[in-house]
Amino acid sequence: MKIPLRASLLIGLSAVSTGYAGALRAAADNPFVGDWKLNPSRSTLIEEMRVESLAAGKYGFDFDGTGMVETILIDGTDQAGLFGTTVAVSAAGADAWKVVRKKDGRVLLIANWKLSKDGNTLTDDFSAISPEGKASTVKLVFKRTASGSGFAGRWDSTSGSLISAFVIQIRPYEEDGLAIVNSASLTRKMQLDGKDYPNTGPNAAILPTSSVRRLDAHTLELVDKTGDGKVYNTEKLELSPDLRTLSVSVQTQGRAQPNILVFERQ
Repeated sequence: MKIPLRASLLIGLSAVSTGYAGALRAAADNPFVGDWKLNPSRSTLIEEMRVESLAAGKYGFDFDGTGMVETILIDGTDQAGLFGTTVAVSAAGADAWKVVRKKDGRVLLIANWKLSKDGNTLTDDFSAISPEGKASTVKLVFKRTASGSGFAGRWDSTSGSLISAFVIQIRPYEEDGLAIVNSASLTRKMQLDGKDYPNTGPNAAILPTSSVRRLDAHTLELVDKTGDGKVYNTEKLELSPDLRTLSVSVQTQGRAQPNILVFERQ
């Protein structure tokens, strides 16, 4: 369970679209401008997770494989988590847990975990919740890759299927900048100079600053940082030669492999 809301929300996904003709006119000035719809069949969503049993009913959760651990008692109560959020984990038997993350009392995500009978497979039905209460759902199947019992252990997944239809909305910003807009989680407005700019939206408290710089005419590098100024993830956005496909490689700090998300112009 990625913090804040798995890879989809880190890159500013939004269920909106505009006409293709308008996108082409904007692209004449900046080829990244437009609405880009995710193609799940061409994308690779990799997740890593660590769960450690610490004491009776208490576990350490590294939801993202990044080394940032949250210590939670499995009793269904809201407890202090990372970035000013709360986390509640409740057990519905030995093989089923429900994870709920909130920020200022608002539900950000709900994840329903289910263990297989042999204990070596963990199914995660994960939903990110917008301020309007709309859910964007990801279904993940994790395999145990290190020893452990029950939910405790190391879990890796390459089987994520994005159920909801996602669109990145990119707009011009001031003279030479870009805005990556997602009203459900995070809005970035940045000049292409590699400097940090403040973010807005419900998840700005989690990722308060971002920067972007142009590597070449068809490639951008975007960096998100946490409140202490540390890099959380680095994204490379690459356009195809015909400007119809946008590939986004999301490398989260502490993780071995990036997520690869492929979008098509709308």
